[in-house]
Amino acid sequence: MKVRKIPMRTCVITKEKLPKKELIRVVRTPEHDVIIDESGKANGRGAYLKKDKEVFLKAKKNKILNKVLEVDVPDKVFDELNDLLD
Repeated sequence: MKVRKIPMRTCVITKEKLPKKELIRVVRTPEHDVIIDESGKANGRGAYLKKDKEVFLKAKKNKILNKVLEVDVPDKVFDELNDLLD
């Protein structure tokens, strides 16, 4: 049986390379909306975050997602990220 390749992605906060399923993708759509992409297939520019509350807080504090996605990320996105882990 053939061994399947596991897609690896890099967290924009910790710079760790992790399997795609262990990360959450945040996407800036072509309409410049910011959404959380649970399917991993949404159209637009994406950034990956490790599934960890500390990482989400650091992303909000340092505004790293604003730089990576090149748009202001609303606070409701960070609230949704925290709700995903609860």
